[in-house]
Amino acid sequence: MRHRWFVIIGLFVSISIAPSANALEQGLIVRDALGGADLATLCSSSGCNVVRNLGDPQNQAFLVIPVGVSLDTLLARLQAQSTIVDAEVDQLISLESPALSLIPQGLSDTTPVDYYGSVVWEGYVNQPANLIVNTAKTQTQFQVSGSGVVAVIDTGLDPKHPALAPVVLGGYDFTRNRSGANEKADLDHSTAAVLDGTGQRLPLYVTPWLAAVLTPAGASALNNPKYAAFGHGTMTAGIVHMVAPTAKILPLKAFSADGTGYLSNIVRAIYFAAGHHGKVVSMSFSVYSYSTEFANAVNYVNTRGVICVASSGNDGEAIEVYPASLPNVMGVASTSDTDTRSAFSNYGSQVVWVAAPGENIVSAYPYGTYSSSSGTSFSAPFVSGTAALLVNANRRVNQATAAAAIAHAVNVGQDLNNGRLDTYQALGFLK
Repeated sequence: MRHRWFVIIGLFVSISIAPSANALEQGLIVRDALGGADLATLCSSSGCNVVRNLGDPQNQAFLVIPVGVSLDTLLARLQAQSTIVDAEVDQLISLESPALSLIPQGLSDTTPVDYYGSVVWEGYVNQPANLIVNTAKTQTQFQVSGSGVVAVIDTGLDPKHPALAPVVLGGYDFTRNRSGANEKADLDHSTAAVLDGTGQRLPLYVTPWLAAVLTPAGASALNNPKYAAFGHGTMTAGIVHMVAPTAKILPLKAFSADGTGYLSNIVRAIYFAAGHHGKVVSMSFSVYSYSTEFANAVNYVNTRGVICVASSGNDGEAIEVYPASLPNVMGVASTSDTDTRSAFSNYGSQVVWVAAPGENIVSAYPYGTYSSSSGTSFSAPFVSGTAALLVNANRRVNQATAAAAIAHAVNVGQDLNNGRLDTYQALGFLK
């Protein structure tokens, strides 16, 4: 079995491309120049069914599944048709973490503080990473706290978390094809009961790369492969909110709690964001191989004035990954609290536009608590939040102007292109 590796907001993503024997478990992402009716006709003779439109406004991109033929055979048949622009495997993505984490001091600072109308923990809003990028100074000096809608493609989030509840929109669950994006729906009843318990909560390791404020029973319950990515979406949304607390957050659930999801759902989520007033798309994931339909979706939302941000990956190499290496996406690397490149972070101008803190970052976690983890996954939302601050200053800001502003950063070496994010310099350029 061949493998492709992704990074989803601080997590390595292994894509297993199944051999022909298992190909019937997968589908294809197909673009037909003549639309769905033509594709349905082709499927009747090629051995496939059209499952759904992926949200492409041109009504040309679809998910199809094979019927009575192997995936490889179907792919070859469709690629031979003159009206098929492109066809690719709808890859199943699996998540696993690359970066060990420590329990930072901030995870124990539970002092309640008011933060733009919601009560949050002191250790969250005043953690070193947030101070390093000058969030509070920028908010005060330029009188900005975030505007517009930031679409976060992830595992969903906890919509009732005290920090997030005032700004969370309904969102959509692409794993179940229904409205809402509550990642707590992925838990079984017994695990949910344990996590929602009233017992003593302590900073505990759930996995070697994730520390959370849970009861010992809760940490034990989540140390299970089926919950490998649980809470991940709440964390990334929490970082966006920390930087831009009055921006709206649109959760788009494309991954389940076990960390798996299909590329077709990511493509659907990107189009959905543009169709539901998204101004920023936070894509803390990456893939080594170029996907035409993934790029088409990113290009489309970019023409609609949407600002795109993606993590640069956690291989610790100077390589290209997508979408961070696309010219209209800001790729984000990770730095330590001492402004050095994180050992796990990819680097180089071919994948990095700017860097941001990504080690032992404290953020929101389901059931009203907080957690800490490391990875470029948690660097990208700092830039997504900064983009929302720029929107607050000028609602006409787009990819080009946002990238130019955010390029005004702190020089921390050529490996990280424009440097480490400084929200104050970014807003100062735009103003």
